[in-house]
Amino acid sequence: MTRPTRARLAGAFLALGLTASASVPAFADPASSFTPQQRAEIVSILHQALKDDPTILSDAIVALRQGAQQKASDDALSHVKSDRERLQKGPDYTVRGNPNGDLTIVEFLDPRCGYCRSMVPVVDALLKADPKLRLVEKIVPVLSEKSVLDTQAIFAAALQGGYEKMKRALMQDTAPPTLDRIRQLATANGMSADKLVSDMHASSVAAQINENLAEARLIGLDGTPTFVFGTSAIIPGAVSAEEMRAQIKNARAAH
Repeated sequence: MTRPTRARLAGAFLALGLTASASVPAFADPASSFTPQQRAEIVSILHQALKDDPTILSDAIVALRQGAQQKASDDALSHVKSDRERLQKGPDYTVRGNPNGDLTIVEFLDPRCGYCRSMVPVVDALLKADPKLRLVEKIVPVLSEKSVLDTQAIFAAALQGGYEKMKRALMQDTAPPTLDRIRQLATANGMSADKLVSDMHASSVAAQINENLAEARLIGLDGTPTFVFGTSAIIPGAVSAEEMRAQIKNARAAH
């Protein structure tokens, strides 16, 4: 494409609120109105440009998608900042590390999620190595009905002081989750199986699950695990120990 054509194309994209470069989306304010002649010229420029180089359209779509993703990320962080107190709050049994730490990490996890399970030793080691960290767990059953069963069992165990034991038992277990299996694990960990199964349908258990899901929606949760570092970053997926430390450093610097 010739330089004059690219210049005219850039003007056309700007008129539509886009940039001619697909690598960096921009949302300029388009002119409030155009004359019929101006509109016809814009359409002509774009039509000819797409004939000369059809990849422009796919590049523009990618740019728009990237722009939408960036906006969603910015909106999520905005919610994290405005609802910080709610997000970083949780029952005492869900708080790990230093309750008075200088930085709070919020971890959204599903007990049936393989990636969440792989992060258990990483998080354990991180909290052991950094005595100033505070971590709040938000268990969200987002994968399947089996996730719901496990989550109910974990929060029901909390009513007997067994949240951590049941959480780890279920996240380490390779057997399919059933009520019989949950009974076995409850008994093996010193809890009343009958009470736990009954408490799985307690109103307080349902309320805790619903609150965690509401907070997950607030930040636009797109999968588990997802980590929120202070108010500076939301990182989805399994994260290396090195990346965790880097995000913690950044969050403390921004605090």
